[in-house]
Amino acid sequence: MSGGIGDGEIILEKFDCDYLIVGSGFGGSVSACRLTEKGYDVVVLEQGRRWTPDNLPKTNWKFWDYLWKPSLRLRGFLNLALFRHVLILHGNAVGGGSITYAQTLLVPPDSVWNEGDWADLDDWNKVMPQHYTTAKRMLGVTENQRPSAADWKLKDMAKAGGIEDSFYLTDVGVFFGDEGDAPGTEYPDPYFGGEGPARNSCNSCGGCMVGCRYNAKNTLDKNYLYLAEKRGAQVHAETKVVDIRPLGGAADGAQGYEVVSEPTWGRGPKRTWRARNVILAASSLGTQNLLFRLKEKGSLPRISDDLGKRVRTNAESILGMRYPGSKQDLSTGIAIGSGIYINEHTHIEAVRYPRGSNLMSGLSTVLTGGRPGMTRPLAWLGALGKLLVTRPITGMRSLLPRHFANETVLFLVMQTIDGHLDFRMTRPWYWPFMRKMASHGDRIPTFIPEANAFAKMAAKATGGVALSSMSEILFNVPMTAHCMGGCGMADTPEKGVIDRKNRVFNYENLYVIDGSTISANLGVNPSLTITALAERAMSFIPDRDNNTRELPEATAQAVANS
Repeated sequence: MSGGIGDGEIILEKFDCDYLIVGSGFGGSVSACRLTEKGYDVVVLEQGRRWTPDNLPKTNWKFWDYLWKPSLRLRGFLNLALFRHVLILHGNAVGGGSITYAQTLLVPPDSVWNEGDWADLDDWNKVMPQHYTTAKRMLGVTENQRPSAADWKLKDMAKAGGIEDSFYLTDVGVFFGDEGDAPGTEYPDPYFGGEGPARNSCNSCGGCMVGCRYNAKNTLDKNYLYLAEKRGAQVHAETKVVDIRPLGGAADGAQGYEVVSEPTWGRGPKRTWRARNVILAASSLGTQNLLFRLKEKGSLPRISDDLGKRVRTNAESILGMRYPGSKQDLSTGIAIGSGIYINEHTHIEAVRYPRGSNLMSGLSTVLTGGRPGMTRPLAWLGALGKLLVTRPITGMRSLLPRHFANETVLFLVMQTIDGHLDFRMTRPWYWPFMRKMASHGDRIPTFIPEANAFAKMAAKATGGVALSSMSEILFNVPMTAHCMGGCGMADTPEKGVIDRKNRVFNYENLYVIDGSTISANLGVNPSLTITALAERAMSFIPDRDNNTRELPEATAQAVANS
């Protein structure tokens, strides 16, 4: 039995669940798994689709099943969100970004725990290793066992730059099977003692970021979320949350919450859920956007005014190297198979798409220097003209989408140097009748000079054509796949949105557990850290049989008196 409020009195009513989770990415799936393990009733609402080998796109040219933009009826899983300061790539699906991410799972340097408002909230360097260990085990982290041509290209570039010793093969969440077995071999569950699904070993198709159709990538629907559903968690796909309000007369959520959802595609009626606890795990952008709207409409007016502050992007830049007419197929392997460090702050990973997935070629062009701002397009025209004059055939081939995937090594450049921007709700100049989330504040760097210098050197050493991102040149914004922060962890609501246990300030039974809680530039892919932080957050919640403090106080009292 559980409690609610009616006309100022406690009444006993049935909740739909103990915990309702908004989003099924790394934070949401970890939470669902651990909460069901602890005996709670869990509902997960996910606005994206459920993907299987049968409905995943074969290439990203099938953009209606690859890109996510509900307003344009694009029902894929990769969203490209353009803001004034940054172009953000992030995923929407059952399993969140794990469906489209490159499954690169790295531990950041210890220094990140000494930066930002979370620095003094825990003995991080002592506490986090155990959670990273658990996250690695659950996600099946292992060193890349399928290095291929793109990885050796990166190693050649590192050797030319005198930094060959920094080359490494990435730690990834991919099942490679036993040595000597043919790629694609099926195995019974290799991770969870038979509790998980059967798996097939990686066949090096390079298709990780277009969705693994061969059952080798350790996406969340094959580990955390799979186990949660097996224990009874209900996952409702293509379901968008539009409102969250405290139940009864307790404005702080002490008696639970009413959550309103509607179909993502606008077909069908709204549904109202009653939950004792709510966890927001909709990604950094998704959680910020939802909380901004709930704060503005008065559903959750007590959300800290720090919401949207200090959003980080890993200080990223996306460059590349193309080899037009190459006889080597650079699309094979896994999506991110290797990396190097060009200095103590700057990290480059070799990225690839599978053969035929050339859609992202539209975001790349010839490497361009110059100064950020209005003059950079002129520098781009100059660089383009020089390429076409000095290497006309190679230059023309480098601009065409045909064969882009099997001729190109993309560089994902990340830095640990701190820098951030802020988000807020505003009315766009082009449509003042609506309010939407927008970036503001000082611009973050639109390109990283030392990374550009490395790409220029590497092109000369290996005969390639170095590439820049079009968004940097035409819009003066960098591109990132790693948006973090916005719901910072702190000791007071004046400095953050959540406390050290991921509880939203000024509310009871309301949590944020996703990438929006990260308070420093990690300098590496954040998925493993989000997973480890979610494991830490779950460690504070007791088993259901021992739970009194996490229940709404009025409910606990009513049950005790009944």
